[in-house]
Amino acid sequence: MTLTSFGPANRIQRSAETHPLTWRLRDDGEAVWLDEYQAKNGYAAARKAFSDMAQDDIVQTVKDAGLKGRGGAGFPTGVKWGLMPKDESINIRYLLCNADEMEPNTWKDRMLMEQLPHLLIEGMLISARALKTYRGYIFLRGEYTTAAKHLNRAVEEAKAAGLLGKNILGSGFDFELFVHTGAGRYICGEETALINSLEGRRANPRSKPPFPAAVGVWGKPTCVNNVETLCNVPAIIADGVDWYKSLARDGSEDMGTKLMGFSGKVKNPGLWELPFGVTGRELFEDYAGGMRDGYTLKCWQPGGAGTGFLLPEHLDAQMYAGGIAKVGTRMGTGLAMAVDDSVNMVSLLRNMEEFFSRESCGFCTPCRDGLPWSVKLLRALENGEGQAGDIETLLGLVGFLGPGKTFCAHAPGAVEPLGSAIKYFRPEFEAGIAPTSAVVPPLAKPIVVGA
Repeated sequence: MTLTSFGPANRIQRSAETHPLTWRLRDDGEAVWLDEYQAKNGYAAARKAFSDMAQDDIVQTVKDAGLKGRGGAGFPTGVKWGLMPKDESINIRYLLCNADEMEPNTWKDRMLMEQLPHLLIEGMLISARALKTYRGYIFLRGEYTTAAKHLNRAVEEAKAAGLLGKNILGSGFDFELFVHTGAGRYICGEETALINSLEGRRANPRSKPPFPAAVGVWGKPTCVNNVETLCNVPAIIADGVDWYKSLARDGSEDMGTKLMGFSGKVKNPGLWELPFGVTGRELFEDYAGGMRDGYTLKCWQPGGAGTGFLLPEHLDAQMYAGGIAKVGTRMGTGLAMAVDDSVNMVSLLRNMEEFFSRESCGFCTPCRDGLPWSVKLLRALENGEGQAGDIETLLGLVGFLGPGKTFCAHAPGAVEPLGSAIKYFRPEFEAGIAPTSAVVPPLAKPIVVGA
């Protein structure tokens, strides 16, 4: 699979005006180090932020640009920044980059960290200036060894150039940045579980409130942003709010561009920087090239394993949070997966739920017990040993593990694809019920998903 922003036949011409995240990428896929990055206008936005802008003006600019989190939740970044305390007497604050990219079928942050490490560092530097944070951590998925090596080298380059450390750019502002590799837990993608892990604790989510902006790392105000989110900041500061908003397609309520991709048995699996508002069909047909010869698209997920399945007829939906919500699921990470007609949905869901069950922190009962229960039922259906009522029990679990029913969003994300798969492909689940099975009382009144 290619980690590239090129389209089919390299027909896309990337430029700073249209591709703020990826225009600096090298054609050979090698990392862009400091000299080349600065030759391509790197750190110009940081110099502008340090010399020409007040800290509150940086926050307001990001808020006005409409930048939203790119990790999947889509919370407005400027609003999140505005939650940090204004009290100048609080001189210990932290900025955390959530680089624990463990969502199955998602690799966008990996590309940015491996090939454009200084873009992330510049984004964090500007953000630290705005938030008055004196120390930052990049919490990195442990398996991303190349990203760790490249980020550590880039940090050392930035230190040597006076772009990190003491008295940055003669401003009197100090900012230290560290790369911290995690131990490999999906739950660390949740910001408070990430904070616990960084502190050396078990990676359980924390109760909110208090939110990290008030009580975060070691009890101090903390802001947590995703890799791609932070990488958008330099372009917004350099080129302004109106330009950034103009990048999105008409009809999109989300601003700027997004790294989007397609995997599965498509002709051209890959990753591209595209404006918010392109349709799923454009992404699937024009960029991914459609299905390989001999395969037919059965369904697709728009943004990682924790998003619901959609049918081919939903490809005309616009790729932004509200556009995907109109067809019944979430935008998620924006990296889609094509499921071909050879795949049995029961087996696919059993595989997914095994992953989510294994990655549960085990803190709350619905998630700890409900996800293994779903795996047990799916395994029985997969083997043709299901009992009458099993599908209704699975739908009951979808309801009991849904939004607002568990301590964090892990379980709701885990069962969203399950509910949508039963909604669209129920006969495949019914085929797994043994002909002589006894009728088992369902868990609860059947829940109609998407009704």
